[in-house]
Amino acid sequence: MTVWRQVSGWWFGPLPRARIAWLRTFLYLFIFVDVLVTTSWVARHGQIPGELYDPLFFGRVLPLPSPGPVATPVVEVLLLACAAVGAAGRFPRLAGSAVAVLYAQWMFFAMSYGKVDHDRVGFLVALAVLPTAGAAHWNDDSEDESAGWAIRAIQVAVVLTYFLAAFAKFRFGGLDWATGATLMRSVIRRGTVLGDPLQEVPWILTATQWFIVVFELSSPLLLVKGRIGRVMVIIALVFHAVTYATIKIIFFPHVMCLLSFLP
Repeated sequence: MTVWRQVSGWWFGPLPRARIAWLRTFLYLFIFVDVLVTTSWVARHGQIPGELYDPLFFGRVLPLPSPGPVATPVVEVLLLACAAVGAAGRFPRLAGSAVAVLYAQWMFFAMSYGKVDHDRVGFLVALAVLPTAGAAHWNDDSEDESAGWAIRAIQVAVVLTYFLAAFAKFRFGGLDWATGATLMRSVIRRGTVLGDPLQEVPWILTATQWFIVVFELSSPLLLVKGRIGRVMVIIALVFHAVTYATIKIIFFPHVMCLLSFLP
């Protein structure tokens, strides 16, 4: 019973409702960036022949629409409209639930052509749990359990994304992922002004590969309160910034979810 109380106390520990309000604003506004800029190619799937669409598991089980010249723009417009309402703090449960469903459908349109990006896990979880917290204001410092549970769920999804990424590396690449030329290949393909010189010092790339694996396996430390957790958040943000600066890869939805760790 004591263990259960500790676990329950962690999951449902009260947190300020202002954190919910700010997360909603940032995440819902990011949807505009994601849909219109960073992954604008999803809209073009509505023009692709239908036989190329191979929906993911839930897309096959549930009666979800297929991308097309009508369904794709309709989902896009509805998603952006609901995101705007949610970002303004209006109708948080209704608008938030609509955003969660519509964005999930948008991801089925995006990821049912042979490639699934793992940087969406935390973002999808965030959109699903934020409506459960109900109304919240940006200046509301009152604490309650619903805010605590929603934020903890997002944080756990972020941690699992990192941790399972390390598992996937060893599952599909084995130890060679860390000891081979993984990042060298990325630098050759996508190197920047900062990344290209690293081709001359391959040991730095190999050491970075080991750092990535160690960091991902240590990601549960993000959930530790105090200095350890804060240091891990800083390391995560620096890691993503350096990755983008050297090989032009950044997981924007996942990085946005790191905001759940900020006070």
